Amino acid sequence: MLDTKVRNIPFSPPDITEEEIEEVIKALKSGWITTGPRTKEFEKKIAEYVGVNKAVCLNSATAAMELTLRILGVGPGDEVITSAYTYTASASVIDHVGAKIVLVDTAPGSFEMDYTKLANAITEKTKVIIPVDIAGKMCNYDLIYEIVESKRELFKANNGLQALFNRVIVLTDAAHAFGAERIELKCGQVADFTCFSFHAVKNLTTAEGGAVVWGSGLGLDDEWLYKQYMLYSLHGQSKDALAKTQKGAWEYDIVYPAYKCNMTDIMAGIGLIQLERYKGLLNRRKEIIEMYDRALLPLGIQSLKHYGEEFASSGHLYLARIPGIGETERNEIIVKMAEAGVACNVHYKPLPMFTAYKNLGFDIKDYANAYKQYVNEITLPLHTLLSNDDVEYIVDCLKAVIGQKEWV
Repeated sequence: MLDTKVRNIPFSPPDITEEEIEEVIKALKSGWITTGPRTKEFEKKIAEYVGVNKAVCLNSATAAMELTLRILGVGPGDEVITSAYTYTASASVIDHVGAKIVLVDTAPGSFEMDYTKLANAITEKTKVIIPVDIAGKMCNYDLIYEIVESKRELFKANNGLQALFNRVIVLTDAAHAFGAERIELKCGQVADFTCFSFHAVKNLTTAEGGAVVWGSGLGLDDEWLYKQYMLYSLHGQSKDALAKTQKGAWEYDIVYPAYKCNMTDIMAGIGLIQLERYKGLLNRRKEIIEMYDRALLPLGIQSLKHYGEEFASSGHLYLARIPGIGETERNEIIVKMAEAGVACNVHYKPLPMFTAYKNLGFDIKDYANAYKQYVNEITLPLHTLLSNDDVEYIVDCLKAVIGQKEWV
């Protein structure tokens, strides 16, 4: 396809240096490898970075979202709204707690949910909205809260914690968006609860892992809420392993039969170093996105806008849309790119297209805008191990592939 030697460019490898490796070795040698001092330090550093009072580290963003729903008392008879254009975790956690999944289509030409349809989806049973900060760009929270306030009279609290809000609660799936900003506020400072992912492909990784933070000034008892996450993530056990190591402190209680989804100190050790490097990692992602934009936007290729006067994405994914093509042509392009050594992806196949969601009664015909976003979307490699030459090679490959047919 190209005269250039074929390269091997993976989609999203982790950016791990000797510093992370050394920190993991230190954790292993310390004799403390499960939840312990490094995890607690990582929680403290995350809270400081985001600008909130507390953070809880867990083994995934999925666990963070599910435990938040459980702590809020969301369950059978309730409804939770999320986007049809997201990864399954945003919706599966709703099913896990026994609530009804309500999917909202995207707005025309957008990866964000249609806020007009969001307003219409809120009922007396709605307890939570899960917006999705896709690709690392924060949603329009001003509008989301305006909608929530306009529907306040419909809200019926099931317990004291819900009554404290006295409105639909906003729980953000910010798996992509750690470090993003909007109107001078960091992701984690805007929504009621915000859940981050530190999975291997994320900007900041702990191999597997996630965290949840919540807004200050909501009237929440931070210490009580933190303790709830500790209980829910460690079998409902009244003391964690670290607390039980104190002299004579073996005794504990099981408050209720809960779950097991804590973060380990090995994972936290990776995260502590990643967080120290994070400013540089975000800056490099911005440079790569700007290179892509300069090369591809003039060709008519559309892309999610990551940066503007009032917002800055975390630059997690480069979502490109090629006008005039469908699924078949898009898939052909991905295969051709792979033949040139460039691994591409698709974000996302709308949830109503999957068997699990079809079985729940969802039909993609009801989500026409999400389908249109999907059929011509290609996600290009975007990670901090890419050199400028790599980016140029990816662009050249894409130009060559789409040049074979008049798709653009």
